[in-house]
Amino acid sequence: MIPPEPPPPTLRLSVDTQALADNWRALDRLSGSASAGAAVKAQCYGLGVDTCVPRLRDAGCTRFFVAHWSEVAAVAQHVPTSSIAVLHGAINAAEIAYARASGAVPVINSTEQAQAWSESGGGACHLMVDTGINRLGVGMEELSSDTVQGLEVDILMSHLACADEDSGRNHAQLEQFRSAVQRVPHRQASLANSAGIALGSEYAFDVTRPGLALYGGVPRSELGSHIKPVASIQAAVLQVRDVQAGDAIGYNGEFVAQGNMRIATVSLGYADGFLRSRGKDGVVIVDGDHCRILGKVSMDMIVIDLANAPDLATGDWVNVPFDLPHAAQQSSVSQYELLTMLGGRLRP
Repeated sequence: MIPPEPPPPTLRLSVDTQALADNWRALDRLSGSASAGAAVKAQCYGLGVDTCVPRLRDAGCTRFFVAHWSEVAAVAQHVPTSSIAVLHGAINAAEIAYARASGAVPVINSTEQAQAWSESGGGACHLMVDTGINRLGVGMEELSSDTVQGLEVDILMSHLACADEDSGRNHAQLEQFRSAVQRVPHRQASLANSAGIALGSEYAFDVTRPGLALYGGVPRSELGSHIKPVASIQAAVLQVRDVQAGDAIGYNGEFVAQGNMRIATVSLGYADGFLRSRGKDGVVIVDGDHCRILGKVSMDMIVIDLANAPDLATGDWVNVPFDLPHAAQQSSVSQYELLTMLGGRLRP
């Protein structure tokens, strides 16, 4: 038996695709003579490939970056496969075969990958150079090897480790990358992520690779006036009740009512990416008024104080604050994590 269509969900994730397009245009403009690509890995940082990629494409983006080969097919529904770069590279025969068959471009990260790619027939690829993050990438000392020199490199790239900070490592990596640019034949060069764009034009080269800032994150204050919020969340009220002085609310009785209160249980929890760290001193918003969260965040529910919204009823909706810089500061969870941890029930 095929089950019937389910009723409407009690959670809403809204994506302002106009703000998304505006953010890409702003980042493209801030990239100067370079063109901005788009990191669309992890389902566009949790906001949905089908929602975000077409709008980025229509805004003018022509370069798209994913992490896994499993992410290629969804993005390729909307853009040419040859415009998709896979950051984890091609580390085995199956991935090389998929690259050949799909047309997506591997980012070569080691001399072993470089050799395997060349032995399989070579062709256009990207090359990641490690300039100091010690994560993925060919070492500076390996750039002169015949294996690396024999690659047909479209984009030569590296990744900044501390672009969101005023760190001397940024300039050190820039100098290392300038050296790599002189040593490896390539068509284009790329160093700056979202925060790197804010460091200035010398970091931009030919292609920038913004991610977080596209989706409303602000990794450096210089971007604050240019980036618009993209995502918003609403959750439905499941139940309203009255409690008496001395009643404990939620797990471990962490909150105890000091007087009679009217409270509501809301359909939102840590399974939806709303972590317990956001419950402490946290609020939801009802018609512009703040309703504080009481006690611990549960897996699927939070409880709120209705002192500022006494008329809220079962089935009504509350707004969940999702201004990324503010939410990160309030919860001590990074903006990247706030976006990418959105649960499967929150989909546009």
